Amino acid sequence: MSISDFSKQLKEGTKKSHTMAENTSFVASFLRGVVDESKYRQLIANFYFIYHALESEMEINKDNPFVGPMRLNGLARHDALVKDCKYFYGDNWKDVIRPTEETQKYVSRIHEVAKESPQLLIAHHYTRYMGDLSGGQILKGIAQKALNLKEDGLAFYEFPDILDKKMSCPIRGSCE
Repeated sequence: MSISDFSKQLKEGTKKSHTMAENTSFVASFLRGVVDESKYRQLIANFYFIYHALESEMEINKDNPFVGPMRLNGLARHDALVKDCKYFYGDNWKDVIRPTEETQKYVSRIHEVAKESPQLLIAHHYTRYMGDLSGGQILKGIAQKALNLKEDGLAFYEFPDILDKKMSCPIRGSCE
């Protein structure tokens, strides 16, 4: 099965959960263009902790036959989130940001899954990267407008190596 086919199957299989997520209060407000800067800053901080955990565990499990092939160039968000954290929190951002309780539970779950059943990291990988890649392009425009951002503070949404943000052919060279 190609990466493209796998991505399409996962997208179809998670449609109901995706709809439920879109209807949470925060996301529904965000989609309407109501973006509170302090909540957005916390979102970026939470993403930093989530992606740091996920990318660390994916690296640790890179030789796993299921996990390894999912480590695709162009998806990593850690460095982009560092840039956004610096923008929103300043140079001492690491001393300032803290994950919410819910984020800490999610991060703990990522580490638990990585130790007990690393192949389950694929579900977390898909949920985060594909959701934030595809839906993130819409959210980027909303955040940019609502928070009057120019370019800084939006690095999280930039995927320069991704050809197709809808994921029919996700990574340069992967569908040839």
